[in-house]
Amino acid sequence: MVPSPAPAAAEAARSMLSGAARVLVHAGRLTSAQAEHLVRMAREQNQGFVATAIAQGAISASDIAHTLAMTLAIPLLDLDAVDAQKLPKQVLDTRLSTQYQVAVLSRRGNRLFIAAADPTSQEAAERIKFATQLLPEWVIVEHDKLLRLIEHQTTSANEAIDALTVGEIEFDIAEERPGPEASETSSEVEDAPVVRFLQKMLIDAVNARASDLHFEPFETNYRVRFRIDGELREITQPPLAIKDKLASRIKVISRLDIAERRVPQDGRMKLKFGRKAIDFRVSTLPTLFGEKIVIRILDSSSAKLGIEALGYEADERERLLAAIRRPYGMVLVTGPTGSGKTVSLYTCLNLLNQPGVNISTVEDPAEINLPGVNQVNVNEKAGMNFAVALRAFLRQDPDIIMVGEIRDLETADIAIKAAQTGHMVMSTLHTNDAPTTLSRLLNMGVAPFNIASSVILITAQRLARKLCEQCKAPADYPREALLRAGFRETELDGRWRPYRAVGCAACTNGYKGRTGIYQVMPISDEIQKIILAHGHAQDIARQAQKEGVRDLRQSGLLKVRAGVTTLEEVISVTNE
Repeated sequence: MVPSPAPAAAEAARSMLSGAARVLVHAGRLTSAQAEHLVRMAREQNQGFVATAIAQGAISASDIAHTLAMTLAIPLLDLDAVDAQKLPKQVLDTRLSTQYQVAVLSRRGNRLFIAAADPTSQEAAERIKFATQLLPEWVIVEHDKLLRLIEHQTTSANEAIDALTVGEIEFDIAEERPGPEASETSSEVEDAPVVRFLQKMLIDAVNARASDLHFEPFETNYRVRFRIDGELREITQPPLAIKDKLASRIKVISRLDIAERRVPQDGRMKLKFGRKAIDFRVSTLPTLFGEKIVIRILDSSSAKLGIEALGYEADERERLLAAIRRPYGMVLVTGPTGSGKTVSLYTCLNLLNQPGVNISTVEDPAEINLPGVNQVNVNEKAGMNFAVALRAFLRQDPDIIMVGEIRDLETADIAIKAAQTGHMVMSTLHTNDAPTTLSRLLNMGVAPFNIASSVILITAQRLARKLCEQCKAPADYPREALLRAGFRETELDGRWRPYRAVGCAACTNGYKGRTGIYQVMPISDEIQKIILAHGHAQDIARQAQKEGVRDLRQSGLLKVRAGVTTLEEVISVTNE
Protein backbone atom coordinates (compact mmCIF):
# COMPACT_ATOMS: atom_id res chain seq x y z
CA MET A 1 0.00 0.00 0.00
CA VAL A 2 1.40 3.39 -0.98
CA PRO A 3 1.49 5.69 2.09
CA SER A 4 -0.86 8.65 2.05
CA PRO A 5 0.92 11.93 1.25
CA ALA A 6 0.88 15.01 3.48
CA PRO A 7 -2.27 17.18 3.28
CA ALA A 8 -0.69 19.79 0.92
CA ALA A 9 0.81 17.11 -1.29
CA ALA A 10 -2.48 15.22 -1.30
CA GLU A 11 -4.34 18.29 -2.50
CA ALA A 12 -1.74 18.86 -5.25
CA ALA A 13 -2.03 15.25 -6.37
CA ARG A 14 -5.82 15.43 -6.34
CA SER A 15 -5.71 18.50 -8.59
CA MET A 16 -3.88 16.44 -11.23
CA LEU A 17 -6.70 13.92 -11.34
CA SER A 18 -9.89 14.16 -13.36
CA GLY A 19 -13.00 12.17 -14.18
CA ALA A 20 -13.53 8.79 -12.53
CA ALA A 21 -10.22 8.97 -10.60
CA ARG A 22 -11.25 12.18 -8.86
CA VAL A 23 -14.71 10.77 -8.04
CA LEU A 24 -13.25 7.60 -6.51
CA VAL A 25 -10.75 9.60 -4.42
CA HIS A 26 -13.47 11.96 -3.24
CA ALA A 27 -15.65 8.98 -2.25
CA GLY A 28 -12.78 7.44 -0.30
CA ARG A 29 -12.52 4.37 -2.53
CA LEU A 30 -8.92 5.21 -3.53
CA THR A 31 -6.19 7.35 -2.05
CA SER A 32 -4.76 10.21 -4.09
CA ALA A 33 -1.46 8.37 -4.43
CA GLN A 34 -3.18 5.21 -5.66
CA ALA A 35 -5.26 7.15 -8.15
CA GLU A 36 -2.27 9.12 -9.42
CA HIS A 37 -0.28 5.91 -9.88
CA LEU A 38 -3.15 4.28 -11.77
CA VAL A 39 -3.59 7.33 -14.00
CA ARG A 40 0.10 7.17 -14.98
CA MET A 41 -0.19 3.46 -15.71
CA ALA A 42 -3.30 4.02 -17.83
CA ARG A 43 -1.47 6.61 -19.92
CA GLU A 44 1.58 4.40 -20.36
CA GLN A 45 -0.55 1.43 -21.41
CA ASN A 46 -2.84 3.62 -23.54
CA GLN A 47 -6.04 2.38 -21.93
CA GLY A 48 -8.81 3.78 -19.77
CA PHE A 49 -8.44 4.53 -16.08
CA VAL A 50 -11.31 2.22 -15.07
CA ALA A 51 -9.86 -0.72 -17.02
CA THR A 52 -6.44 -0.14 -15.43
CA ALA A 53 -7.84 0.14 -11.89
CA ILE A 54 -9.73 -3.13 -12.28
CA ALA A 55 -6.78 -4.92 -13.91
CA GLN A 56 -4.49 -3.88 -11.04
CA GLY A 57 -6.97 -5.14 -8.44
CA ALA A 58 -7.27 -1.70 -6.83
CA ILE A 59 -11.07 -1.80 -6.95
CA SER A 60 -13.73 -4.08 -8.42
CA ALA A 61 -15.90 -3.29 -11.45
CA SER A 62 -19.02 -3.47 -9.27
CA ASP A 63 -17.61 -1.02 -6.69
CA ILE A 64 -16.62 1.47 -9.42
CA ALA A 65 -20.07 1.33 -11.03
CA HIS A 66 -21.95 1.78 -7.74
CA THR A 67 -19.65 4.59 -6.56
CA LEU A 68 -19.89 6.55 -9.82
CA ALA A 69 -23.66 6.09 -9.96
CA MET A 70 -24.14 7.30 -6.37
CA THR A 71 -21.73 10.24 -6.64
CA LEU A 72 -22.70 11.48 -10.12
CA ALA A 73 -26.44 10.74 -9.72
CA ILE A 74 -26.49 8.75 -12.96
CA PRO A 75 -28.72 5.65 -13.39
CA LEU A 76 -27.08 2.25 -12.80
CA LEU A 77 -28.03 -0.69 -15.02
CA ASP A 78 -27.26 -4.40 -14.75
CA LEU A 79 -26.41 -5.53 -18.29
CA ASP A 80 -27.22 -9.14 -17.39
CA ALA A 81 -30.88 -8.11 -17.54
CA VAL A 82 -30.51 -6.67 -21.07
CA ASP A 83 -31.22 -8.68 -24.24
CA ALA A 84 -28.34 -7.73 -26.54
CA GLN A 85 -30.30 -8.88 -29.61
CA LYS A 86 -32.92 -6.16 -29.04
CA LEU A 87 -30.49 -3.24 -28.72
CA PRO A 88 -30.46 -0.77 -31.66
CA LYS A 89 -27.81 -1.43 -34.28
CA GLN A 90 -25.82 0.85 -36.60
CA VAL A 91 -26.60 3.94 -34.53
CA LEU A 92 -22.99 4.42 -33.41
CA ASP A 93 -19.88 3.58 -35.41
CA THR A 94 -18.18 0.43 -34.09
CA ARG A 95 -14.84 2.23 -34.00
CA LEU A 96 -16.22 4.85 -31.64
CA SER A 97 -17.92 2.20 -29.54
CA THR A 98 -14.65 0.30 -29.13
CA GLN A 99 -12.46 3.40 -28.70
CA TYR A 100 -14.53 4.92 -25.90
CA GLN A 101 -15.86 1.66 -24.42
CA VAL A 102 -19.53 2.53 -24.81
CA ALA A 103 -22.66 0.80 -26.13
CA VAL A 104 -26.00 2.17 -27.33
CA LEU A 105 -28.97 1.10 -25.21
CA SER A 106 -31.87 2.99 -26.76
CA ARG A 107 -32.93 6.17 -28.50
CA ARG A 108 -35.77 8.46 -27.48
CA GLY A 109 -36.42 11.59 -29.53
CA ASN A 110 -33.13 13.44 -29.87
CA ARG A 111 -31.57 11.63 -26.90
CA LEU A 112 -29.30 8.59 -27.15
CA PHE A 113 -28.91 6.46 -24.02
CA ILE A 114 -25.30 5.26 -23.76
CA ALA A 115 -23.95 2.51 -21.48
CA ALA A 116 -20.50 3.33 -20.06
CA ALA A 117 -18.34 2.25 -17.16
CA ASP A 118 -16.82 5.76 -17.03
CA PRO A 119 -19.25 8.51 -18.11
CA THR A 120 -16.86 11.36 -17.25
CA SER A 121 -15.13 11.65 -20.65
CA GLN A 122 -16.09 14.96 -22.25
CA GLU A 123 -14.27 13.94 -25.43
CA ALA A 124 -16.42 10.83 -25.77
CA ALA A 125 -19.60 12.84 -25.25
CA GLU A 126 -18.62 15.37 -27.94
CA ARG A 127 -17.59 12.71 -30.46
CA ILE A 128 -20.81 10.75 -29.97
CA LYS A 129 -22.90 13.92 -30.24
CA PHE A 130 -21.13 14.93 -33.45
CA ALA A 131 -21.33 11.47 -35.01
CA THR A 132 -25.01 10.84 -34.26
CA GLN A 133 -26.43 14.38 -34.02
CA LEU A 134 -28.11 13.19 -30.81
CA LEU A 135 -27.66 14.18 -27.15
CA PRO A 136 -25.89 11.39 -25.21
CA GLU A 137 -27.53 10.39 -21.91
CA TRP A 138 -25.22 8.26 -19.75
CA VAL A 139 -26.17 5.04 -18.01
CA ILE A 140 -23.51 3.46 -15.78
CA VAL A 141 -22.78 -0.25 -16.14
CA GLU A 142 -20.11 -2.62 -14.83
CA HIS A 143 -16.94 -2.61 -16.94
CA ASP A 144 -16.55 -6.36 -17.44
CA LYS A 145 -20.16 -6.80 -18.52
CA LEU A 146 -19.83 -3.83 -20.88
CA LEU A 147 -16.79 -5.38 -22.56
CA ARG A 148 -18.73 -8.57 -23.21
CA LEU A 149 -21.59 -6.58 -24.74
CA ILE A 150 -19.26 -4.56 -27.00
CA GLU A 151 -17.51 -7.75 -28.11
CA HIS A 152 -20.88 -9.26 -28.94
CA GLN A 153 -22.06 -6.17 -30.88
CA THR A 154 -18.96 -5.20 -32.81
CA THR A 155 -16.13 -6.58 -34.87
CA SER A 156 -13.02 -4.88 -36.17
CA ALA A 157 -13.21 -2.98 -39.46
CA ASN A 158 -11.23 -5.62 -41.36
CA GLU A 159 -13.31 -8.49 -39.96
CA ALA A 160 -16.52 -6.72 -40.98
CA ILE A 161 -15.18 -6.20 -44.47
CA ASP A 162 -13.89 -9.75 -44.83
CA ALA A 163 -17.24 -11.14 -43.66
CA LEU A 164 -18.95 -9.73 -46.74
CA THR A 165 -19.39 -11.84 -49.86
CA VAL A 166 -18.08 -10.39 -53.11
CA GLY A 167 -21.14 -11.47 -55.08
CA GLU A 168 -23.70 -9.35 -53.21
CA ILE A 169 -23.83 -6.70 -55.91
CA GLU A 170 -22.60 -6.31 -59.45
CA PHE A 171 -21.13 -3.19 -61.03
CA ASP A 172 -21.71 -2.38 -64.68
CA ILE A 173 -18.04 -1.82 -65.62
CA ALA A 174 -17.74 -3.93 -68.75
CA GLU A 175 -16.41 -1.05 -70.87
CA GLU A 176 -13.84 0.47 -68.52
CA ARG A 177 -10.31 -0.75 -68.08
CA PRO A 178 -7.49 1.12 -66.35
CA GLY A 179 -5.00 2.40 -68.90
CA PRO A 180 -1.21 1.93 -68.92
CA GLU A 181 -0.73 5.08 -66.82
CA ALA A 182 -2.65 3.40 -64.02
CA SER A 183 -0.47 0.31 -63.71
CA GLU A 184 1.01 1.41 -60.41
CA THR A 185 -2.46 1.59 -58.87
CA SER A 186 -3.78 -1.72 -60.16
CA SER A 187 -3.20 -3.39 -56.81
CA GLU A 188 -5.26 -0.66 -55.15
CA VAL A 189 -8.11 -1.16 -57.60
CA GLU A 190 -8.28 -4.91 -57.06
CA ASP A 191 -7.78 -4.83 -53.28
CA ALA A 192 -10.52 -7.25 -52.12
CA PRO A 193 -11.26 -5.69 -48.69
CA VAL A 194 -11.66 -2.26 -50.31
CA VAL A 195 -13.97 -3.68 -52.98
CA ARG A 196 -16.12 -5.31 -50.30
CA PHE A 197 -16.13 -2.22 -48.13
CA LEU A 198 -17.37 -0.05 -51.03
CA GLN A 199 -20.05 -2.59 -51.83
CA LYS A 200 -21.21 -2.60 -48.21
CA MET A 201 -21.37 1.21 -48.09
CA LEU A 202 -23.44 1.38 -51.29
CA ILE A 203 -25.81 -1.34 -50.10
CA ASP A 204 -26.21 0.34 -46.71
CA ALA A 205 -26.85 3.71 -48.37
CA VAL A 206 -29.57 2.29 -50.62
CA ASN A 207 -31.20 0.45 -47.72
CA ALA A 208 -31.06 3.59 -45.54
CA ARG A 209 -32.79 5.65 -48.29
CA ALA A 210 -29.74 7.95 -48.48
CA SER A 211 -29.46 10.46 -51.31
CA ASP A 212 -25.68 10.97 -51.10
CA LEU A 213 -22.54 9.28 -49.74
CA HIS A 214 -19.58 11.40 -48.62
CA PHE A 215 -16.07 9.89 -48.38
CA GLU A 216 -13.97 12.51 -46.57
CA PRO A 217 -10.23 12.26 -45.78
CA PHE A 218 -8.73 14.34 -42.95
CA GLU A 219 -5.29 14.54 -41.40
CA THR A 220 -5.81 11.86 -38.77
CA ASN A 221 -9.04 10.10 -39.74
CA TYR A 222 -11.25 9.10 -42.65
CA ARG A 223 -15.00 9.62 -42.44
CA VAL A 224 -18.01 8.23 -44.33
CA ARG A 225 -21.31 10.09 -44.06
CA PHE A 226 -24.75 9.50 -45.59
CA ARG A 227 -27.32 12.21 -46.31
CA ILE A 228 -30.61 10.73 -45.13
CA ASP A 229 -33.81 12.77 -45.42
CA GLY A 230 -31.72 15.87 -46.09
CA GLU A 231 -29.44 15.50 -43.04
CA LEU A 232 -25.82 14.32 -43.04
CA ARG A 233 -25.02 11.53 -40.57
CA GLU A 234 -21.64 9.97 -39.85
CA ILE A 235 -21.80 6.24 -40.53
CA THR A 236 -18.28 4.95 -39.99
CA GLN A 237 -14.60 5.85 -39.76
CA PRO A 238 -12.66 3.28 -41.81
CA PRO A 239 -8.85 3.08 -41.54
CA LEU A 240 -7.11 6.14 -42.99
CA ALA A 241 -4.82 3.86 -44.98
CA ILE A 242 -7.60 2.83 -47.39
CA LYS A 243 -8.41 6.35 -48.65
CA ASP A 244 -6.28 6.15 -51.82
CA LYS A 245 -7.31 2.57 -52.59
CA LEU A 246 -10.96 3.43 -52.13
CA ALA A 247 -10.66 6.53 -54.36
CA SER A 248 -9.00 4.45 -57.08
CA ARG A 249 -11.70 1.79 -56.92
CA ILE A 250 -14.48 4.36 -57.20
CA LYS A 251 -12.72 6.07 -60.12
CA VAL A 252 -12.29 2.83 -62.04
CA ILE A 253 -15.95 1.83 -61.88
CA SER A 254 -16.93 5.45 -62.69
CA ARG A 255 -14.71 5.56 -65.80
CA LEU A 256 -12.51 8.33 -64.39
CA ASP A 257 -8.76 8.85 -64.70
CA ILE A 258 -7.28 7.16 -61.63
CA ALA A 259 -3.88 8.75 -62.23
CA GLU A 260 -5.29 12.30 -62.03
CA ARG A 261 -5.59 13.50 -58.44
CA ARG A 262 -5.04 17.24 -58.88
CA VAL A 263 -8.32 18.38 -60.45
CA PRO A 264 -12.01 17.57 -59.84
CA GLN A 265 -13.63 14.85 -61.95
CA ASP A 266 -17.21 13.77 -62.60
CA GLY A 267 -18.41 10.33 -63.59
CA ARG A 268 -21.19 7.76 -63.30
CA MET A 269 -21.58 4.13 -62.33
CA LYS A 270 -24.40 1.62 -62.15
CA LEU A 271 -25.20 -0.88 -59.42
CA LYS A 272 -27.30 -3.97 -60.10
CA PHE A 273 -29.03 -4.44 -56.76
CA GLY A 274 -30.89 -7.72 -57.15
CA ARG A 275 -33.31 -7.12 -60.02
CA LYS A 276 -33.03 -3.36 -59.60
CA ALA A 277 -30.43 -1.21 -61.37
CA ILE A 278 -29.45 2.05 -59.66
CA ASP A 279 -27.32 4.80 -61.20
CA PHE A 280 -24.79 6.79 -59.19
CA ARG A 281 -23.24 10.16 -60.04
CA VAL A 282 -19.67 10.50 -58.76
CA SER A 283 -17.81 13.74 -58.04
CA THR A 284 -14.18 13.92 -56.84
CA LEU A 285 -12.54 16.95 -55.25
CA PRO A 286 -8.84 17.29 -54.26
CA THR A 287 -8.54 18.44 -50.62
CA LEU A 288 -5.58 19.02 -48.30
CA PHE A 289 -5.45 15.39 -47.19
CA GLY A 290 -6.68 13.48 -50.22
CA GLU A 291 -9.64 13.30 -52.56
CA LYS A 292 -13.10 13.85 -51.16
CA ILE A 293 -15.65 11.81 -53.11
CA VAL A 294 -19.40 12.39 -53.12
CA ILE A 295 -21.69 9.79 -54.69
CA ARG A 296 -25.26 10.85 -55.53
CA ILE A 297 -27.81 8.02 -55.72
CA LEU A 298 -29.97 8.44 -58.83
CA ASP A 299 -32.92 6.11 -58.46
CA SER A 300 -34.93 6.12 -61.70
CA SER A 301 -37.89 4.56 -59.91
CA SER A 302 -38.45 7.84 -58.03
CA ALA A 303 -39.77 9.39 -61.24
CA LYS A 304 -42.26 6.54 -61.67
CA LEU A 305 -43.91 6.73 -58.27
CA GLY A 306 -46.68 8.94 -59.64
CA ILE A 307 -47.51 12.56 -59.00
CA GLU A 308 -49.68 11.59 -56.00
CA ALA A 309 -46.55 10.45 -54.12
CA LEU A 310 -44.82 13.84 -54.39
CA GLY A 311 -47.05 15.61 -51.88
CA TYR A 312 -49.08 18.02 -54.06
CA GLU A 313 -52.41 19.08 -52.61
CA ALA A 314 -55.40 18.19 -54.82
CA ASP A 315 -55.88 21.71 -56.24
CA GLU A 316 -52.14 22.13 -56.85
CA ARG A 317 -51.98 18.80 -58.66
CA GLU A 318 -54.87 19.74 -60.94
CA ARG A 319 -53.25 23.07 -61.85
CA LEU A 320 -49.96 21.36 -62.71
CA LEU A 321 -51.56 18.58 -64.76
CA ALA A 322 -53.67 21.09 -66.69
CA ALA A 323 -50.56 23.10 -67.55
CA ILE A 324 -48.32 20.24 -68.73
CA ARG A 325 -51.10 18.81 -70.91
CA ARG A 326 -51.39 21.99 -72.94
CA PRO A 327 -49.88 21.74 -76.44
CA TYR A 328 -47.40 24.59 -75.96
CA GLY A 329 -46.08 27.01 -73.39
CA MET A 330 -43.47 27.03 -70.62
CA VAL A 331 -43.67 25.43 -67.16
CA LEU A 332 -40.97 26.43 -64.68
CA VAL A 333 -40.03 24.56 -61.49
CA THR A 334 -38.04 26.61 -58.98
CA GLY A 335 -36.31 26.08 -55.66
CA PRO A 336 -32.83 25.70 -54.15
CA THR A 337 -30.44 22.83 -54.89
CA GLY A 338 -31.72 19.56 -53.44
CA SER A 339 -35.38 20.58 -53.32
CA GLY A 340 -36.55 17.81 -55.68
CA LYS A 341 -37.00 19.86 -58.87
CA THR A 342 -35.59 17.13 -61.14
CA VAL A 343 -37.87 14.44 -59.67
CA SER A 344 -40.90 16.72 -60.17
CA LEU A 345 -39.98 17.39 -63.80
CA TYR A 346 -39.33 13.74 -64.58
CA THR A 347 -42.58 12.72 -62.93
CA CYS A 348 -44.35 15.07 -65.34
CA LEU A 349 -42.32 13.73 -68.28
CA ASN A 350 -43.20 10.18 -67.29
CA LEU A 351 -46.90 11.08 -67.44
CA LEU A 352 -46.43 12.56 -70.93
CA ASN A 353 -44.10 9.83 -72.22
CA GLN A 354 -46.22 8.09 -74.85
CA PRO A 355 -45.29 6.35 -78.14
CA GLY A 356 -46.73 9.25 -80.12
CA VAL A 357 -44.80 11.98 -78.27
CA ASN A 358 -41.23 13.12 -79.02
CA ILE A 359 -39.52 14.25 -75.79
CA SER A 360 -35.96 15.63 -75.63
CA THR A 361 -34.05 16.77 -72.55
CA VAL A 362 -30.72 18.55 -72.02
CA GLU A 363 -29.17 18.43 -68.53
CA ASP A 364 -25.88 18.94 -66.72
CA PRO A 365 -25.77 15.98 -66.29
CA ALA A 366 -28.82 13.75 -66.89
CA GLU A 367 -29.66 12.34 -63.45
CA ILE A 368 -32.56 9.99 -64.14
CA ASN A 369 -32.65 7.53 -67.03
CA LEU A 370 -36.15 7.46 -68.51
CA PRO A 371 -36.69 5.01 -71.42
CA GLY A 372 -38.41 6.61 -74.39
CA VAL A 373 -36.93 10.06 -73.70
CA ASN A 374 -34.01 11.44 -75.75
CA GLN A 375 -31.55 12.68 -73.11
CA VAL A 376 -28.52 14.86 -73.84
CA ASN A 377 -25.69 15.80 -71.48
CA VAL A 378 -24.11 19.24 -71.51
CA ASN A 379 -20.42 19.14 -72.47
CA GLU A 380 -18.93 22.63 -72.22
CA LYS A 381 -15.45 21.51 -73.37
CA ALA A 382 -16.89 20.11 -76.59
CA GLY A 383 -19.07 23.19 -77.14
CA MET A 384 -22.33 21.45 -76.21
CA ASN A 385 -24.14 23.84 -73.87
CA PHE A 386 -27.84 24.37 -73.18
CA ALA A 387 -28.28 26.87 -76.00
CA VAL A 388 -26.57 24.67 -78.62
CA ALA A 389 -28.64 21.65 -77.59
CA LEU A 390 -31.87 23.67 -77.69
CA ARG A 391 -31.17 24.86 -81.24
CA ALA A 392 -30.54 21.25 -82.27
CA PHE A 393 -33.75 20.10 -80.59
CA LEU A 394 -35.82 22.53 -82.66
CA ARG A 395 -34.61 20.74 -85.81
CA GLN A 396 -35.53 17.34 -84.33
CA ASP A 397 -39.33 17.73 -84.54
CA PRO A 398 -39.89 17.81 -80.73
CA ASP A 399 -43.21 17.90 -78.92
CA ILE A 400 -41.82 18.42 -75.41
CA ILE A 401 -38.45 19.91 -74.44
CA MET A 402 -36.95 19.80 -70.96
CA VAL A 403 -34.05 22.12 -70.14
CA GLY A 404 -32.16 21.20 -66.97
CA GLU A 405 -31.69 24.84 -65.94
CA ILE A 406 -32.08 28.28 -67.50
CA ARG A 407 -28.80 30.01 -66.58
CA ASP A 408 -28.43 32.86 -69.06
CA LEU A 409 -30.29 35.11 -71.51
CA GLU A 410 -29.34 33.06 -74.58
CA THR A 411 -30.83 29.86 -73.16
CA ALA A 412 -33.90 31.73 -71.90
CA ASP A 413 -34.52 33.35 -75.32
CA ILE A 414 -34.33 30.07 -77.23
CA ALA A 415 -36.55 28.28 -74.68
CA ILE A 416 -39.16 31.05 -74.82
CA LYS A 417 -39.18 31.07 -78.62
CA ALA A 418 -39.69 27.28 -78.57
CA ALA A 419 -42.64 27.73 -76.17
CA GLN A 420 -44.12 30.40 -78.47
CA THR A 421 -43.82 28.23 -81.59
CA GLY A 422 -45.84 25.20 -80.60
CA HIS A 423 -43.65 23.29 -78.12
CA MET A 424 -44.14 22.46 -74.46
CA VAL A 425 -40.99 23.56 -72.62
CA MET A 426 -40.15 22.61 -69.03
CA SER A 427 -37.20 23.95 -67.09
CA THR A 428 -35.87 24.94 -63.67
CA LEU A 429 -34.59 28.12 -62.07
CA HIS A 430 -32.95 28.78 -58.72
CA THR A 431 -35.30 31.26 -57.04
CA ASN A 432 -36.99 31.44 -53.64
CA ASP A 433 -40.63 31.36 -54.76
CA ALA A 434 -42.86 31.55 -57.82
CA PRO A 435 -43.36 35.36 -58.04
CA THR A 436 -39.62 36.13 -57.84
CA THR A 437 -39.04 33.78 -60.79
CA LEU A 438 -40.60 36.35 -63.10
CA SER A 439 -38.33 39.06 -61.65
CA ARG A 440 -35.34 36.79 -62.26
CA LEU A 441 -36.25 36.41 -65.94
CA LEU A 442 -36.67 40.18 -66.25
CA ASN A 443 -33.26 40.71 -64.64
CA MET A 444 -31.73 38.29 -67.16
CA GLY A 445 -32.96 40.61 -69.91
CA VAL A 446 -36.03 38.73 -71.14
CA ALA A 447 -38.67 41.13 -72.48
CA PRO A 448 -41.88 41.31 -70.40
CA PHE A 449 -43.98 40.54 -73.49
CA ASN A 450 -42.06 37.28 -74.07
CA ILE A 451 -42.53 36.19 -70.45
CA ALA A 452 -46.26 36.97 -70.42
CA SER A 453 -46.87 35.18 -73.72
CA SER A 454 -44.88 32.01 -73.00
CA VAL A 455 -44.85 31.14 -69.27
CA ILE A 456 -48.10 29.41 -68.28
CA LEU A 457 -47.28 28.09 -64.79
CA ILE A 458 -44.55 28.35 -62.15
CA THR A 459 -44.05 25.91 -59.29
CA ALA A 460 -41.83 26.62 -56.28
CA GLN A 461 -40.99 23.76 -53.95
CA ARG A 462 -39.16 22.58 -50.85
CA LEU A 463 -38.66 19.18 -49.25
CA ALA A 464 -39.72 18.61 -45.62
CA ARG A 465 -39.10 15.53 -43.51
CA LYS A 466 -42.16 13.37 -42.86
CA LEU A 467 -43.08 12.21 -39.38
CA CYS A 468 -42.63 8.53 -38.59
CA GLU A 469 -46.10 6.99 -38.44
CA GLN A 470 -45.01 4.47 -35.81
CA CYS A 471 -43.85 6.87 -33.12
CA LYS A 472 -45.23 10.38 -33.76
CA ALA A 473 -47.08 11.85 -30.79
CA PRO A 474 -49.49 14.79 -30.31
CA ALA A 475 -47.80 18.11 -29.58
CA ASP A 476 -49.01 20.97 -27.41
CA TYR A 477 -48.01 24.30 -28.95
CA PRO A 478 -49.06 27.62 -27.41
CA ARG A 479 -51.81 29.28 -29.41
CA GLU A 480 -49.56 32.31 -29.91
CA ALA A 481 -46.86 30.15 -31.52
CA LEU A 482 -49.35 28.70 -34.01
CA LEU A 483 -50.58 32.19 -34.91
CA ARG A 484 -47.02 33.47 -35.36
CA ALA A 485 -46.29 30.53 -37.66
CA GLY A 486 -49.11 31.61 -39.98
CA PHE A 487 -52.26 29.85 -38.84
CA ARG A 488 -55.44 31.95 -38.82
CA GLU A 489 -57.71 32.21 -35.79
CA THR A 490 -60.48 30.40 -37.63
CA GLU A 491 -58.17 27.42 -38.28
CA LEU A 492 -57.48 26.88 -34.58
CA ASP A 493 -60.92 25.40 -34.00
CA GLY A 494 -59.83 22.34 -32.01
CA ARG A 495 -60.81 19.86 -34.73
CA TRP A 496 -57.18 18.95 -35.41
CA ARG A 497 -53.93 18.85 -33.49
CA PRO A 498 -50.27 18.99 -34.52
CA TYR A 499 -47.79 16.19 -33.94
CA ARG A 500 -44.17 16.10 -32.78
CA ALA A 501 -41.21 13.86 -33.59
CA VAL A 502 -40.34 11.18 -31.02
CA GLY A 503 -37.92 8.65 -32.48
CA CYS A 504 -37.87 4.86 -32.68
CA ALA A 505 -35.89 2.04 -34.24
CA ALA A 506 -37.78 2.42 -37.54
CA CYS A 507 -36.88 6.09 -38.16
CA THR A 508 -34.27 8.81 -37.78
CA ASN A 509 -35.00 11.16 -34.88
CA GLY A 510 -38.74 10.75 -35.42
CA TYR A 511 -38.71 11.35 -39.18
CA LYS A 512 -38.87 8.92 -42.09
CA GLY A 513 -38.85 10.04 -45.71
CA ARG A 514 -39.64 13.45 -47.16
CA THR A 515 -42.58 15.16 -48.81
CA GLY A 516 -42.86 18.20 -51.04
CA ILE A 517 -44.22 21.62 -50.09
CA TYR A 518 -45.38 23.53 -53.16
CA GLN A 519 -46.50 26.90 -54.45
CA VAL A 520 -48.24 26.32 -57.79
CA MET A 521 -48.95 29.62 -59.57
CA PRO A 522 -50.69 29.69 -62.97
CA ILE A 523 -50.04 32.84 -65.00
CA SER A 524 -53.51 34.36 -65.16
CA ASP A 525 -54.62 37.32 -67.28
CA GLU A 526 -54.24 39.66 -64.28
CA ILE A 527 -50.69 38.45 -63.58
CA GLN A 528 -49.87 38.89 -67.28
CA LYS A 529 -50.98 42.52 -67.01
CA ILE A 530 -48.69 43.05 -64.00
CA ILE A 531 -45.76 41.55 -65.93
CA LEU A 532 -46.41 43.75 -68.98
CA ALA A 533 -46.57 46.78 -66.68
CA HIS A 534 -43.13 45.90 -65.25
CA GLY A 535 -44.70 45.12 -61.85
CA HIS A 536 -42.68 43.89 -58.89
CA ALA A 537 -42.65 40.38 -57.42
CA GLN A 538 -44.67 41.69 -54.46
CA ASP A 539 -47.44 42.82 -56.81
CA ILE A 540 -47.51 39.39 -58.44
CA ALA A 541 -47.55 37.66 -55.03
CA ARG A 542 -50.53 39.75 -53.86
CA GLN A 543 -52.47 38.98 -57.03
CA ALA A 544 -51.63 35.27 -56.75
CA GLN A 545 -52.97 35.27 -53.16
CA LYS A 546 -56.21 36.83 -54.39
CA GLU A 547 -56.51 34.02 -56.93
CA GLY A 548 -56.15 31.35 -54.23
CA VAL A 549 -52.47 30.50 -54.70
CA ARG A 550 -50.92 29.49 -51.38
CA ASP A 551 -47.34 30.49 -50.61
CA LEU A 552 -44.84 27.92 -49.37
CA ARG A 553 -45.51 28.58 -45.68
CA GLN A 554 -49.28 28.19 -46.11
CA SER A 555 -48.79 24.93 -48.03
CA GLY A 556 -46.47 23.68 -45.30
CA LEU A 557 -49.04 24.46 -42.61
CA LEU A 558 -51.51 22.21 -44.43
CA LYS A 559 -49.00 19.37 -43.94
CA VAL A 560 -48.87 20.23 -40.22
CA ARG A 561 -52.69 20.08 -39.99
CA ALA A 562 -52.67 16.72 -41.74
CA GLY A 563 -50.09 15.33 -39.30
CA VAL A 564 -47.57 14.73 -42.11
CA THR A 565 -44.75 16.82 -40.60
CA THR A 566 -43.99 19.08 -37.65
CA LEU A 567 -44.37 22.81 -37.23
CA GLU A 568 -40.62 23.12 -36.57
CA GLU A 569 -39.80 21.39 -39.86
CA VAL A 570 -42.12 23.63 -41.88
CA ILE A 571 -40.71 26.78 -40.27
CA SER A 572 -37.19 25.52 -40.97
CA VAL A 573 -37.67 24.85 -44.70
CA THR A 574 -39.84 27.92 -45.44
CA ASN A 575 -38.01 30.51 -43.33
CA GLU A 576 -36.97 32.75 -46.22
